[in-house]
Amino acid sequence: LINLAYLSLASIAVVFFKEAITSIHSKMFDLEEKQLAPVYLSFLSQYKVMTLVFFVAPYLALKIMWH
Repeated sequence: LINLAYLSLASIAVVFFKEAITSIHSKMFDLEEKQLAPVYLSFLSQYKVMTLVFFVAPYLALKIMWH
């Protein structure tokens, strides 16, 4: 549940606060703002896959086994 909440929060933050987040990260990591959009999408997609594989799928498998 925590991972799904974090994924939702991170996605909402990227969508609604993109300018502020991009500004902060471009200064922190010395990257251009255009370079950060693919980085954000890559992070969110990898995090989503990892959450599904390591948390949601095992949870569903255990729920199926116990019913």
